[in-house]
Amino acid sequence: MKLIVGLGNPGEEYRQTRHNVGFMVADALAARHSLAWRNEGQVACAKRFGSPEFLIAKPKTFMNLSGFAVAEFANYRNVDHGDLLIVVDDVDLPLGRMRARARGSAGTHNGLKSVVAQLGTTDFARLRVGVGRGDRRRDLADFVLSKFDAAEQAALSDIVTRAADAAEMFAAEDIEKVMNRYNPDPADPEVD
Repeated sequence: MKLIVGLGNPGEEYRQTRHNVGFMVADALAARHSLAWRNEGQVACAKRFGSPEFLIAKPKTFMNLSGFAVAEFANYRNVDHGDLLIVVDDVDLPLGRMRARARGSAGTHNGLKSVVAQLGTTDFARLRVGVGRGDRRRDLADFVLSKFDAAEQAALSDIVTRAADAAEMFAAEDIEKVMNRYNPDPADPEVD
């Protein structure tokens, strides 16, 4: 069984912030499959039966403590690390760019650092969704906890839809296919 986890912060004040792109992708997937969220311990979970069966989850902990909820839920559901996809925001990617990886470091992302620490491995897939960096003089925490501006909002729906497509491809196929399809820059004329 595959598990797709969107990382974010709970609470209305964080709902449309850059740091909550993972939650937005999880919500889009749940809506696409007419799934309702229910609480299972430290996560909200939406379950889909079918072929293949997969789960969508959102930790109810705050971003920097996400690993506790992810590890507890993955262990409870007996999800192998290779069947786990974590969806997060990434300030080092331009708005809308995506980068999927089968494994790797957490980089500077505190949510991923927490997941790595609690799972005890970097051997799980991740989908980073670019939110841009903005003014480099601005405090990074303040930036990721801010809402998208009007110009960014216009593109946000398409960005979330595309990221949900990538996560769904992971559930149905594998991370290598996601990497081949979604890692290239869509603005590159060589990409079809």
